[in-house]
Amino acid sequence: MSPDVLTSGPVRSAADELSELNKQIRSLWSHPAVPLTDGQRAEYWRLCAELARVQRGDVATAA
Repeated sequence: MSPDVLTSGPVRSAADELSELNKQIRSLWSHPAVPLTDGQRAEYWRLCAELARVQRGDVATAA
């Protein structure tokens, strides 16, 4: 029996991935009135792009 590459490791569902990305996005703000730093803003846009990919189904597998 050959090993199944698609099930060889932990795989998160799209819902789990969306939940984790949303959690990371929310964690960027310490308070709604506090603006993001340049680094936080860059991370926010990176996370938003990843969120959009997951919503479109463009993610092959997430570990």
